[in-house]
Amino acid sequence: MHLTTFSSKSLPKQFNTVLEFNESVYKEKSSEFIAQIYYVESFEQADEFLEKVRKKYFDANHHCYAIKLISGDARSSDDGEPKGTAGLRILNAIEHFDLMNVMIIVIRYFGGTKLGVGPLGKAYYQSSFEIIEKSKIVKMILYQLISVQLEFNYVSQFHRIVNNLEGIIDKSEYTELANFSLLIKPEYVNKFVNESNNATNGKARIQILQSYTYIKS
Repeated sequence: MHLTTFSSKSLPKQFNTVLEFNESVYKEKSSEFIAQIYYVESFEQADEFLEKVRKKYFDANHHCYAIKLISGDARSSDDGEPKGTAGLRILNAIEHFDLMNVMIIVIRYFGGTKLGVGPLGKAYYQSSFEIIEKSKIVKMILYQLISVQLEFNYVSQFHRIVNNLEGIIDKSEYTELANFSLLIKPEYVNKFVNESNNATNGKARIQILQSYTYIKS
């Protein structure tokens, strides 16, 4: 299982996002708006996508975008369009669906007819809205990483506790002891520790790591 880990405790317990790249085309009065959606975890990652898009669509008139991260931080750009008509409208669409860790880039090819501020803003919003509607929205659930060592005769009880608390065993290794790397929802961590200690008479070696990850629901 490949996991992206985070160190901050101030993370949302869950969030909605789009994990898979998607693309759609919206046309308004001969102008073409190509909307692309990406899953991102940082502004740096978003910048890499933007650079590739600018190179691929080098002949486009505008490369407008908006980003919203799980930290609550957001960024947007009108890229030469009238202020407030592009980046902010793309961000409005992202927030309408309550998405995080998402970037939408809208590439515009000007068709020769000026749209006006109102219709232009609507075109950027609508193109962003449609690409989100076309994409699969998934819910991501926060888990905390925990390391556990215990004697073999406690393994079945350990599995029962993990299952009852909706935990996920990421890795297991059997040497002189049974070693597990598992994921538990933060709100269940204390209960997991208490139940594990009770089941093993305090013999379980439990290390609660200050690392977190998200798993698709």
